[in-house]
Amino acid sequence: MFTHHAADSSSEAIVIGAGLGGLAAAMRLGAKGYRVTVLDRLDRVGGRGSSISQNGHRFDLGPTIVTVPQVFESLWAACGRDFYKDVDLRPLDPFYEIRWPDGSHFTARGDTAAMVEEVRRLSPGDVKGYLRFLKDSRRRYVVGFEGMVAKPMHRLWETIRVLPEFAVLRADKSIFGLARSRVRDPRLRMALSFHPLFIGGDPLHVTSMYALVSHLEKEFGVHYAIGGVQAIADAMAAVIRAQGGRIVQNVEADEIVFKGDAAAGVRLTGGEELAAPLVVSNADAGHTYTRLLRNRPRKRWTDAKVDSRRWSMGLFVWYFGTKGTAGMWPDVGHHTILSGPRYEGLLRDIFIKGKLADDMSLYVHRPSVTDPGVAPKGDDTFYALSPVPHLGFDNPVDWATEAETYKAKVTKVLQQLIPGFQDRISASLVYTPDDFRDRYLSPHGAGFSLEPRILQSAWFRPHNVSEEAQGLYLVGAGTHPGAGLPGVVSSAEVLAKLVPDAPARPAIRMAAE
Repeated sequence: MFTHHAADSSSEAIVIGAGLGGLAAAMRLGAKGYRVTVLDRLDRVGGRGSSISQNGHRFDLGPTIVTVPQVFESLWAACGRDFYKDVDLRPLDPFYEIRWPDGSHFTARGDTAAMVEEVRRLSPGDVKGYLRFLKDSRRRYVVGFEGMVAKPMHRLWETIRVLPEFAVLRADKSIFGLARSRVRDPRLRMALSFHPLFIGGDPLHVTSMYALVSHLEKEFGVHYAIGGVQAIADAMAAVIRAQGGRIVQNVEADEIVFKGDAAAGVRLTGGEELAAPLVVSNADAGHTYTRLLRNRPRKRWTDAKVDSRRWSMGLFVWYFGTKGTAGMWPDVGHHTILSGPRYEGLLRDIFIKGKLADDMSLYVHRPSVTDPGVAPKGDDTFYALSPVPHLGFDNPVDWATEAETYKAKVTKVLQQLIPGFQDRISASLVYTPDDFRDRYLSPHGAGFSLEPRILQSAWFRPHNVSEEAQGLYLVGAGTHPGAGLPGVVSSAEVLAKLVPDAPARPAIRMAAE
């Protein structure tokens, strides 16, 4: 199955996991002259950004939007290519709509005047506070995104250096606390603070630095790739192959092997070993340290240390197709957020108590309004996502018995948005935290790895260059800078700053290059 290169192996690199972080890492390494082998246990590339097709419907399993296209532009440029020649990215307007149980709604778009009108419609007295929040958001973007995201943070000094600015910006305050200090209307407090949920953070506890997401959305827009995030992953795989790299699917890394204190390759679950002096793990950081390094004494990321971290919430996702509904529900766009009757209480149930509540908030994705190819002609493709507790609590939710009951509750909430949909279902698939644990080897079935709290960010997060062994690096949601497409793709940019160019090797290049 594998052909080992007898030539100089010092330019060999192995990437464990073909998620977006692993694929971006392989592209960056290929651009630096490495001969890269990517290993993945799934049958298609993309990891959490992969897709499944059923009865003519294509379901994007995870991320659905692209918020900072520049991270992809610079990744492609580093490989001497043009992102927009490989991927058809469409800006969305509006970005999304939030609906509340009282019938009120809020439409998010890039235009400031339009946003001010939305705020005025809901709560005229909050316009001034909203404009202040926008300023807060921009300042945090400059410090937190431009200043930290694509920079290595494995030296404590790099984090200490930004602390004075963090103090000025009250990074100790939660994003919900910041929103509460700016606007009075509880709906607006939710609308300005929910964004960290899309990277696994509890708005009541993650730092107010995440207000920068509001600036990102306004400044760079919200985009959708035709073909879904799967199309981006496929395009990344094509670049890797054109660089002379290879992607091996349906194989699982069992252990990283060492020579002394240096990484020397990877052993697969079937017992086969691949040799390389450079190993990059895009597996979850928790899995990397507790499973792939299980036979190795660890200085920092011991089992106990990994276990004591706070993990992001779990996700209950129902993917379904509906027959003959293309013209129905004309007011339901690409992205809708159905806010539940409780905001703070529900967040506490999910993140603190680990309790599966009866009420819920849902993110509803309807890509067929932008990308008809996701469904048979005249049909629709949806997914409804509900944040739920992860599996690491004392009495975790037993999804084997709860999934159907919970799906019935989700159905009830969805009927308010797309009445009659359940009579037209033509494809259906449910993922619970159990599936995230089993499919993505995510500790506790968490949707987004470690929760992005302030003491689990930057230097406090697993580093992109591992302190546990020479030649071992980490990318992806569980390492710096964190979850979400811009985060995992930026983790590979950090990697490129840490790894030297490959040693020169004889110029046998691929014909396609």
